Amino acid sequence: MTPVENVEKQVLAAASDLVHAFGRHDRDAYFGSFTPDATFVFYTVPEPLNSRVAYERLWASWERDAGFQVSSCTSLDGRVRVHGESAVFTHRVLTVVQADGERQWLDERETIVFARQTDGRWLAVHEHLSPSPADPGEATLG
Repeated sequence: MTPVENVEKQVLAAASDLVHAFGRHDRDAYFGSFTPDATFVFYTVPEPLNSRVAYERLWASWERDAGFQVSSCTSLDGRVRVHGESAVFTHRVLTVVQADGERQWLDERETIVFARQTDGRWLAVHEHLSPSPADPGEATLG
């Protein structure tokens, strides 16, 4: 295995841990996958979130106000591109959540940027989520 392949494997493992923690609604493990200064851009939230704490507060408000609960999360077509001490993970993500008494099925695309920490762990420093086009083959610029 080449050094790049080894890093790709490590980042895929970190991404898998993050996705599985999210899918179990394991807040501690999920948020523990991000650095404190991580940033988040979600199409469902009007403003970027500029820290992990900002996202944790938003998540807590979803739980309190809407009964938010993640039921499952499946990652498809994951790819990693290594750039020195950082790596970009992209995938399609299928998620089932409960909110406001209704079950929702989400089909989204996600980019997560990871950075190698001084202890060797790969933690996420940025997450960007967007809806998947209804038919990716028919996506066009508007």
